Amino acid sequence: MTATQPLEAILEELEQAEGLAGLQAATEALRIHYQIDHVIYHWVDSAGDQYGCGTYSDTWRNRYLELNYLRVDPVIIGCFQRFHPVDWKRLDWSSKAARAFKSDAIEHGVGNQGFSVPIRGPNGQFALFTVNHTCDDAHWAEWTELHRRDLILIAHYFNEKALDFEPERTPEQSQALSPREIDAMTLLAMGYSRAQVADTLSISEHTLRVYIESARFKLGAMNTTHAVARAMSRGLIVV
Repeated sequence: MTATQPLEAILEELEQAEGLAGLQAATEALRIHYQIDHVIYHWVDSAGDQYGCGTYSDTWRNRYLELNYLRVDPVIIGCFQRFHPVDWKRLDWSSKAARAFKSDAIEHGVGNQGFSVPIRGPNGQFALFTVNHTCDDAHWAEWTELHRRDLILIAHYFNEKALDFEPERTPEQSQALSPREIDAMTLLAMGYSRAQVADTLSISEHTLRVYIESARFKLGAMNTTHAVARAMSRGLIVV
């Protein structure tokens, strides 16, 4: 994974990964694909242990663990309290410890801009998918707005694969989606708005909500975006 690849090819290889090396390769490919400084997946499991993969330097990863920065990292603290993606500028960096942490991170190659997607899994599992770059606020706001939807989907792809590696995990059973649920989820995955999906399927938005909620329940998803990601990762819909 050294040359630029289409996003679909990266996600396909991620789905077929058999270990953490596959997740690591995906972060490197995504960094090249999006032409940004760093891509990171950071997991905290139900026992409180943590591991991750990504493009930060070994020096910074080791320093983060040695100094136990998990305790003061505003990204971890802030995202643990949220369910939605967040730009790092919206987090609380006001404490002396947080400012010192940020300065140390930048000195070790971490960009001044970041966008993180918090993810929660079974049995208390918590993970973050993060993209990181060095640029001005205007450029970063434009970039994250352009790629926000893709980043949320990618985050759930990573977490679905990481959960496969958790010891003693009982595999989830997929429930079949109805033809109408498949149609609805496929169009949503293609970027259609709810109004456009309802119009395309010649149904009311109320009826569409019923299909979406039914699909979300079958997939065990937290929200519609999570449902789309799960349906795609399990091969229930193809875009």
